[in-house]
Amino acid sequence: MPLSLQEISDRFEIQDLLYRYAQIIDAQDFDALKTEIFHPDAQIDYSVFGGPKGSLDEIVTFLKQAMPVFSNTQHLNANMQIKVEGDTATGRIMCFNPQEMNLGPEKGKHLFMLGLWYVDQYVRTENGWRIMERAEEKSWHFNLPDFMRFDN
Repeated sequence: MPLSLQEISDRFEIQDLLYRYAQIIDAQDFDALKTEIFHPDAQIDYSVFGGPKGSLDEIVTFLKQAMPVFSNTQHLNANMQIKVEGDTATGRIMCFNPQEMNLGPEKGKHLFMLGLWYVDQYVRTENGWRIMERAEEKSWHFNLPDFMRFDN
């Protein structure tokens, strides 16, 4: 069945939202998540890789504390599976995430990679599409530092 112009537009707007999320995370501009990406009542679950599960404010606080240890990150989104139903939508988004950590003068830098899926729910607001719920789903990891070992 062909997509309507509205659904095509909605999908592009959600894709832009997801690309902007990645840009904000990599730039460590976490307050922008509150104004540009998430609904104020959003629930976010980063627990699969050891992060918290909670409200937008809790997640932004966590990111501000945790992310400065990473000297470089890239959140590369692909295989966007987006389904729009009126003013709501769902998505399953692949993310390839290489990260570099500075372990100090004796150990130098450490590069590792994560493969994950974002499982999302979106809502249309007067300011455009926003993420209402986001949960990370682990796919794989490579070369994790010893202190970041996860099961599987």
